[in-house]
Amino acid sequence: MLQNIGIPGLILILVIALIIFGPSKLPEIGRAFGSTLREFKNSAKDLMSDEKEEKTQSK
Repeated sequence: MLQNIGIPGLILILVIALIIFGPSKLPEIGRAFGSTLREFKNSAKDLMSDEKEEKTQSK
């Protein structure tokens, strides 16, 4: 889904976010989104490593 957005789509999303939230809130929203994405990636990585450990232990 995100592969089809492109640069014009990202600019449009940024402009809409700027209009809705204002310039003072955008850095806070960006930090929150970044930390959420980082947490999701870490959780997915932990889940994958747990799954690999279970497969090796069951053999």
